[in-house]
Amino acid sequence: MTTITGQEELAAGLARALARIGLPAPAGLERLSGGANMESWRFVAGSDACVLRRAPSLEMMAGRPLDHAAEAALIRAARTAGVTAPEVLVELQPDDGIGSGFVMRALPGTPNPAQILAEADPAVLLPEIARELAAVHRTDPAGVPVPVMDTAAALAELKARFLAYGGDRPILALACRWLEANLPAPVAPRLVHGDFRLGNLLIDGSHLTGVLDWELAHLGDPHEDLAYGCMTVWRFSRPDRPAYGLGSVADLASAYEAAGGDPFDPARFRFWLVYRTFWWALGCLQMGGFWRAGHDRSVERVVVARRCAEQELDLLLLLEGDAPEAERARALPPALPVAEPGPGEPSGAEILTAVSEWLNAEIKPLVSGRAKFDLAVARNALGIVARELDQRPQAHDAALAADLLAGQADLATPGLLARLRRMALDKLSADMPKYPALALAPAQWNQGET
Repeated sequence: MTTITGQEELAAGLARALARIGLPAPAGLERLSGGANMESWRFVAGSDACVLRRAPSLEMMAGRPLDHAAEAALIRAARTAGVTAPEVLVELQPDDGIGSGFVMRALPGTPNPAQILAEADPAVLLPEIARELAAVHRTDPAGVPVPVMDTAAALAELKARFLAYGGDRPILALACRWLEANLPAPVAPRLVHGDFRLGNLLIDGSHLTGVLDWELAHLGDPHEDLAYGCMTVWRFSRPDRPAYGLGSVADLASAYEAAGGDPFDPARFRFWLVYRTFWWALGCLQMGGFWRAGHDRSVERVVVARRCAEQELDLLLLLEGDAPEAERARALPPALPVAEPGPGEPSGAEILTAVSEWLNAEIKPLVSGRAKFDLAVARNALGIVARELDQRPQAHDAALAADLLAGQADLATPGLLARLRRMALDKLSADMPKYPALALAPAQWNQGET
């Protein structure tokens, strides 16, 4: 494994890169939180505020269809086409000794979804998002080796990954089967950002000031971008607002068409909403694979892997409308009883809770910046294990998953939907109990459960 972690080594390598464009050595180097695959570092070079984007390990770039050199070239092309993208200043070279990446000029604004959703005016921001999407889709990436997405081939690859990860989660099998049965006809390929969502957009007040993180860009169906930002997980604290946590899908579609985007197709939009939710579920599981392989041994990787449960609930909510009314009205099976602590020695769950409380009371006041973020992730990990020990959620059933993949069971199968609902609720309650959509699902199902 080739990972550069020392901040002094990073600063020295950055100085070599910056010298090529006449900028002084970096000062105030600070790791920014977030970024499931890439690291981001903020610093100052003379009077210029900059951001470094790079891979935590060289192995994590292996097999990526868009390397950092191509990503930087694409960002430049997007800026030329009118997209509000950052200015790329310099790309890292092997002799810099700090891995793969590039330096950008910092832009004003925040990518923090909580702050954006609390402060921005949706009536202003949502049309700006639609405008940027239309500009992305008009961009001509000529000369940049952008991969072309064949939807059928991409879905087959996702299915192979699901099977490689065990193929034993029934809700994911249900989604995979639905996608195979609802594959849309090909369209003329356009540039697709691939990760266009809150968290990758800089917002200053109510205005969009930067489109970030182009690593997943490809040529494909523009509806993929429209749907991706509308996934429940990317609505954050506002799952009740389907478009980016800001408004309705109808409002987004209308603004997108007004900005010069293609006519909105609801059926195509739904396919991509299911597809990218399935894709992100597998992406979460992949984080666990990165950790096991030693590419990144951070606690954040294993915690992100457990976010697959969020996507399972979202997939079920997206697909259950296809079930017969009698199945949608069927009562949930009872939940497994939660383990009650005994009067004797503390249980494993109680020990984990004690460690978490100690970290919060004694260690949290001592740390700041990235370390504070990592501490929160570690406490989240302890909570997942404690709840798993107490609640014993059951989300795996290889036989049922195989039946769903083969079409031998579906949402018309008596009792299946109710069973999948119970699986989703129990697993998510253990893994990510604060996920906003978890509170909405039982109400939608008229079950009265929280």
